[in-house]
Amino acid sequence: MKKDTLGEVLRFGIVGVISTALHYGIYWVLQHWMNVNIAYTIGYVLSFLVNYYLTAHFTFHEKATKRNGVGFGGAHLFNYCLQIALLNFWLWVGLSKEVAPLGVYAIAVPTNFLLVRFVFKHFGVKSDAKLK
Repeated sequence: MKKDTLGEVLRFGIVGVISTALHYGIYWVLQHWMNVNIAYTIGYVLSFLVNYYLTAHFTFHEKATKRNGVGFGGAHLFNYCLQIALLNFWLWVGLSKEVAPLGVYAIAVPTNFLLVRFVFKHFGVKSDAKLK
């Protein structure tokens, strides 16, 4: 694996842990008082905003632009649909509301990395100087 790609994977992992922890934390609190799909969606949207900023600046060292923002949003729309379907599948199989998201993340996170990397590599606009 190239050094640059390995760095991206590691930085993506850090951003992913932050975003996933935020998402799960919001979901965990809200699912006690509302429908799990609504709780999951609220957590997803809030973590999405943090995720986009960190992914652009930290993971791929790029500027946040309308172009990569639209691509990132499109990748995450697909990812959201995948996650809601998986959440409901795991609940249907019998996993608890607290554990089901963990099964979702195991499948959706690697898929999301590939989609987001594609967006930033093909639709991103490199800044003149690497962002740090």
